[in-house]
Amino acid sequence: MSTINTSISSPPSSIQLDKDASTKPPYVNVNFQSNSIHQQSPIPGQANRPALHHKSSLTTEAYFTGPADIERHSKLPYFLRMHGSITPRMLVPLSFVAIWATIITCISNFWYPLVVNSLLLTVLGFVVGLGISFRTSSAYERYVEGRRYWAQLSQSSRDLARHIWIHAEERHDVDPETGKADLLAKISALNLIVAFAIALKHKLRFEPYTNHPDLGPLVSHLSTFAGNALHQAPPPESKTNSWKRRGTFLGLSFAESNPRKLLKRANAANLNLGNLPLEILTYLSAYTTSIVANRTLDNGVPQAMILGNLGAMNEVLAGAERVLNTPLPVAYSIAISQITWVYVLVLPFQLWASLRWITIPGTIVGAYIILGIAAIGREIENPFGHDVNDLPLEKFCAGLADEISVIASRPRPAKGDWLEREENRVLFGKSWNSWSNASVEDIREALAAKAAKAGGMEGFEARHERLCEKVMRHAPV
Repeated sequence: MSTINTSISSPPSSIQLDKDASTKPPYVNVNFQSNSIHQQSPIPGQANRPALHHKSSLTTEAYFTGPADIERHSKLPYFLRMHGSITPRMLVPLSFVAIWATIITCISNFWYPLVVNSLLLTVLGFVVGLGISFRTSSAYERYVEGRRYWAQLSQSSRDLARHIWIHAEERHDVDPETGKADLLAKISALNLIVAFAIALKHKLRFEPYTNHPDLGPLVSHLSTFAGNALHQAPPPESKTNSWKRRGTFLGLSFAESNPRKLLKRANAANLNLGNLPLEILTYLSAYTTSIVANRTLDNGVPQAMILGNLGAMNEVLAGAERVLNTPLPVAYSIAISQITWVYVLVLPFQLWASLRWITIPGTIVGAYIILGIAAIGREIENPFGHDVNDLPLEKFCAGLADEISVIASRPRPAKGDWLEREENRVLFGKSWNSWSNASVEDIREALAAKAAKAGGMEGFEARHERLCEKVMRHAPV
């Protein structure tokens, strides 16, 4: 049996069409030499999309930025690892705490003892513990919920791709060109499934335009609000100087850029960016309507499954937007931050009477524990960002594209291609051909013997030998 291998190349972007209207690279090339699907760049001179799975070494900057590579293995014990640690973000707060503790300790030792009753430490510690516990549990709940929605997206996308590829007919028997058009339409629909996941990733990161290398080739042929806004007023190139990079690395809030700045600029320019993932679902719904209308999908069961998967993908979109746009109320965040810092700043006053000069390292250790746990809660509160501990959405999208490529790598298997093969050992190591010559009673008796083996019933070996002899007696020579 020959297998059709499909090499997909996306349509050219409108920017490229403006530059060279005469350049029209083919949308889809079908060949019979390879079993993989390659996403190619439509722009001449631009590299193809990177391989889905590859090995690379971490640069110094990538070591402290994310999301982390879940496939990378480290042999270092956890307490020695820096990749994913909040220690870099703690350098500035801990330096301030060290200076503060040194000043209080020196004043208490050389001039006047600044001492507070340790009862305050106990009361404040209880309140701080409650606040940090609430903040961390709420943030982790949002993190888990975001991962749950993305798992639901993967499941619905795989199911949708499988139903389209298997159940939508290709009318090659009617006309070769019609069959080819059906095949290309199915490939385009599968591309839109991948485009939905990538568009959702960029939307959750406040990147609303379509000029991304992983998204543009998949949606440039669609009429969308984001694509129209890109042509009307292209966003300025993002420029990050070394000061901002260092400030972000150290967790300095005043050095971090506003993640919603592209949305604010678009609103100021009266540009409607729309909702790209929702628009992609609209195109997928239109494709479903077309295959139902031309009767290439005339079975009600797969029709219902496809519509159900589209509804599940829309549910993922709404749920992910809810996680992103409903953070912990700002009053809680401000109060917990203030209570935490009050506790840390009061620590040297309470420790000096017992620890003297050990107050300085003791305060630093206490501040690292308390402020560190609070910093983890802030980092994972938005699971869709670019921090090391955020969800690896690039890996998820690449994995989904890889799985859909596997689904589309072969045509729908026929019954004779796999079911009636000699290698199909149906029961007790005997092939399909051997059992096809046995009676229905023999097959049912074999099933009962198989159940007896699983249950450990007596007499199984004798029944097994008798059945094998009966099957071999009827088997063709």
